[in-house]
Amino acid sequence: MSKAAELAALIGSRTALSDRNVIINGAMQVAQRSTSETGLGSANGYHTVDRWQTTAANTAGRFTQEQSADAPSGFAFSTKLSCTTADTSIAADELVKFRQKIEAQNLIRFAKGTSDAKRYALSFYVKGNANATYVAELYDADNARQISKTFNVTTSWNRVELNFPADTSGALNNDNGTGIIMQIYLHAGSTFTSGTLNSSAWAASTDANRAVGISSFFDSTSRTFFITGVQLEVGDVATPFEHRSFADELLQCQRYYYRVGDDNNGGGYHRYAVGSCQGTSSCGITVHAPVKMRTTPTLEQTGTASNYALYEADSVHACSSVPAINSAHSGPSNFNITFTSAGNLASGNAAEAINNNNTTSYLAFAAEL
Repeated sequence: MSKAAELAALIGSRTALSDRNVIINGAMQVAQRSTSETGLGSANGYHTVDRWQTTAANTAGRFTQEQSADAPSGFAFSTKLSCTTADTSIAADELVKFRQKIEAQNLIRFAKGTSDAKRYALSFYVKGNANATYVAELYDADNARQISKTFNVTTSWNRVELNFPADTSGALNNDNGTGIIMQIYLHAGSTFTSGTLNSSAWAASTDANRAVGISSFFDSTSRTFFITGVQLEVGDVATPFEHRSFADELLQCQRYYYRVGDDNNGGGYHRYAVGSCQGTSSCGITVHAPVKMRTTPTLEQTGTASNYALYEADSVHACSSVPAINSAHSGPSNFNITFTSAGNLASGNAAEAINNNNTTSYLAFAAEL
């Protein structure tokens, strides 16, 4: 087939050129929670760029995570991790990873666990303050199977391309749970490094074989790690990174986390939603998600009741308790939130749930894996 015919065939198939990357926010452009967080390293969490989680266990090391404008050509952002407290005495059970959990029903194209199983092509751009070796792992959360490969980081941006074999064992569930976790090991103790790296074929997960040969991210407070352009796709060879529009990427992120309200940087009374008073001291409001979330979310807020208020009958009524989600009347698309004040509301009246004249309050709905 001529090159022109090959191109025509690709253009004729939308899936050949688009929607091939199962990683969400691989270009690190969406950061609904924050653009920088400090003092990390004692627990797991989603901190800055959407969909990306850092996990940390049993280490005295600490780091800062930020959405950075230092990025390779063609990208606006990366995620930067900076060591702020070193940990050179590594206990056996220490572990730090940067990872993304991928929803199982988005992975059916890999036909994992069948005779038609497909290969995996993983690619990403990385750099650091010094040369280092880390480990990238694909972990099958449904069947506790994994495969890992080392990669090198230098002081210049470099695209890493890793090929993983197909796995004819362990079919993934076709559901909204975690299917595969793509994770980067940055620091690990002997519990995870004392065996032989499982790099040639998928196998039942054995901790000792998962992070063999890595450098320690916590060896110095000058240590940095940058990453962007993360792509996981079907195939033997990594293709150029699939750039999606900011709007498309944001919508995909909002399936797992949706945040409203803290874009009112000048203060004032930002409106969250409108509802009706259910007595003299409470109001039920309904927030509509821009996309159906993975599951009925949990509600996050500032934890300070006075950050929130109800506007009813031309008066502002400060909340006496923090907003709470009514799970019995909420689902993946619509969320019923109760706002409570000290009183003086007129039952049956319409009311607006608002930011009480500050720049920090928000409502966030989390349905992360």
